Amino acid sequence: MISKNTICLWYDGAALEAARFYADTFPDSAVSDVVHAPGDYPSGKEGDVLTVEFTVMGIPCLGLNGGPVFSHNESFSFQVATDDQAETDRLWNAIVGNGGRESACGWCKDKWGISWQITPRVLMDALKDPDRAAARRVFEAMMEMGKIDVAGVERALRG
Repeated sequence: MISKNTICLWYDGAALEAARFYADTFPDSAVSDVVHAPGDYPSGKEGDVLTVEFTVMGIPCLGLNGGPVFSHNESFSFQVATDDQAETDRLWNAIVGNGGRESACGWCKDKWGISWQITPRVLMDALKDPDRAAARRVFEAMMEMGKIDVAGVERALRG
């Protein structure tokens, strides 16, 4: 049963592939239902995968195979709080290594165009540090990073 509030993500025929990748990559993620089109529609044929219900880290999502009309951009992203460099590396490398693209400041895109912020908790804590000079050093270090380097954040925090 679909959740009362669900994020709907538009795909060009790859909703099931994307949902399976997310379920295999992120904890507390799963594909729960696949709906096949009961008839032809503008971007597909009867029997094609129309929608996929899935969760990404407990967040209910619906993948809609709506065709090439709309594409994703950075105005929507999943932010994933990681506990250490190993988790940061694993998730970043899974996304980028599966046809995705690196970006700046912990952002990357998967091969379907969905933006992800792979953000170590230590970074978010350091940016809120009451020592504003330390927080500024961390911010400046982050601005030079693609994938976040936890050791680099910690060095910047210490000064």
